[in-house]
Amino acid sequence: MDDEISRRRADIDRIDAEIVQLVSQRGEHALAIGRLKGAGPIYRPDREAEVQRRAAAANPGPLPSGALARIFAELISACRALEQQLRVGYLGPAGTFSEMAVAKHFGQSVEAVPLASVDEVFRQAETGAVELAVVPVENSTEGTVARTLDLLLHTPLRICAEVALRVHQNLMLQGESVAGVTRVYSHAQSLAQCHQWLARNLPHAERVQVSSNAEAARLAAAERSACAVGPALAAERYGLRIHAQNIEDEPNNLTRFLVLGDQDPGPTGRDITSLVMSAPNRPGAVHALIAPFAVHDVSMCRIESRPSRLALWEYMFYIDVEGHRRDARVAAALGELQGLAPFLKLLGSYPAAIP
Repeated sequence: MDDEISRRRADIDRIDAEIVQLVSQRGEHALAIGRLKGAGPIYRPDREAEVQRRAAAANPGPLPSGALARIFAELISACRALEQQLRVGYLGPAGTFSEMAVAKHFGQSVEAVPLASVDEVFRQAETGAVELAVVPVENSTEGTVARTLDLLLHTPLRICAEVALRVHQNLMLQGESVAGVTRVYSHAQSLAQCHQWLARNLPHAERVQVSSNAEAARLAAAERSACAVGPALAAERYGLRIHAQNIEDEPNNLTRFLVLGDQDPGPTGRDITSLVMSAPNRPGAVHALIAPFAVHDVSMCRIESRPSRLALWEYMFYIDVEGHRRDARVAAALGELQGLAPFLKLLGSYPAAIP
């Protein structure tokens, strides 16, 4: 058995040496492409999505696709940084799910910039203080982030990618047990996502809403009688012990984030187009506006309404459809909408999130 282990370890050492050489060659090609592009964009979400999908399709195992995706995310991130280290703004503080979304999509070779509010994330990207922005837009159990939708209406930024993050909530605290815990800190959405677990396990503890899960962890780190709900990253950042893992009520709890910038990704074959439009205030108006999607066989995967703030009882409709705006069917449907909707804004066409 020892001889077999030694032989396999020798094979791993040889493969590792080959990997180093291949990774170095990839970096050289990335640098050469950067010189050829000149002032072209550093971040190409369509190209990066194609690389990730091709790697997933070629994966023979035994590594799961998720592990391979993380490896390639870091490889792409390091090669991208050879040209320029991007600054990516996100809803802070550090230690939140938003920071985890940045890491999942961009890897570690970017400068992640925590900002105080969704408004500030938009503003910093609009002024060029950061090259890209990552903002939450919806959760699979708690619904949309209204402020993000409202800001999308007026921003010059485009949606250039999306990130789907599996959300695992954890109960974290200083001590060894929850005996004596009288207060639970967390963001309102996290408290809602763990309502049943908290009712069963901490029925008498006060639930206190705070601005972020990182703030909850900071407060719990300063109070022996308090605990916090949030990501494992927050426990790590604030020196807390995780008492219970994955306490969310819904096992398939996902949060969707948008990447905003001035990029205009090309079609990849698996894309989403997002738009916002108004409807005239008359019976059947909304049905008439979405009819072009059915006529041109375009699948609508999301519709959300928000008050227009321009007139009483008038609404804006945020719609996601499958496909890229340059795809023939999507382009035909959008062409018809131009003549039907009083207001129509294309928010972006971008690669669908990689699980």
